[in-house]
Amino acid sequence: MTRLFFSGPIAEHGEAHVSGAQAHHVTHVLRLPAGAPLTVFDGRGVEYAASIKRIDKSGLTLALTARREVSRESPLTVTLAQGISSGERMDYTVQKCVELGVSAIQPLLTQRSVVRLAGERAQKRVAHWQAVAAAACEQCGRNQLPRVLPVQTLPAWLGGAISGARYALSPLGGMRLRDLQQPAGAISLLAGPEGGWNEAEITAARGAGFTPLTLGPRVLRTETAAVAALAAMQALWGDF
Repeated sequence: MTRLFFSGPIAEHGEAHVSGAQAHHVTHVLRLPAGAPLTVFDGRGVEYAASIKRIDKSGLTLALTARREVSRESPLTVTLAQGISSGERMDYTVQKCVELGVSAIQPLLTQRSVVRLAGERAQKRVAHWQAVAAAACEQCGRNQLPRVLPVQTLPAWLGGAISGARYALSPLGGMRLRDLQQPAGAISLLAGPEGGWNEAEITAARGAGFTPLTLGPRVLRTETAAVAALAAMQALWGDF
């Protein structure tokens, strides 16, 4: 069943209009005809049975019927603070971590980040990553859309309000997940960019209460590390 994220107002037994890239994907990639059934979700925990009522140049008109509150959320509340990586690497991390149940993603500018973002360019990248997250929800069945937060520097984020258990992925070693007790509340997971952390950043993370966390003797790429860590957390503490 095709799933569509729709951020506008949704009324049971009403209509919704879909345009732009989403309409193009449905009509030209999936080639769904008028009358085809699909599911629409609002990103806040609710989905609707729907069908394509009309297709025209402006997009799709959907007829909505049954409203369903369906949760496919992980029992873990994990915020991933990810050092920004370049191009498809960051897209991959966002996509797969959403599939694995992450609750929020905080993109971080670090000393060794290849990509430097600020101002309007940063806002556009966040909007792009949010769209990647929405598409991942469409694919994996989540009705709760994880938020991609505005870009911050690592020092600014470490100086803010960070709640719950705190772990920083480090190829230099640290605790192993299987040696940790399951946290009772929220989890913040810190992962570095392509170039990794410098010494000052590791020291700052420790000072902010982050426990270094190892994923074994092999050094993982930036787009692999957070995905592997989330999968391991789901296997040990979550719903795998």
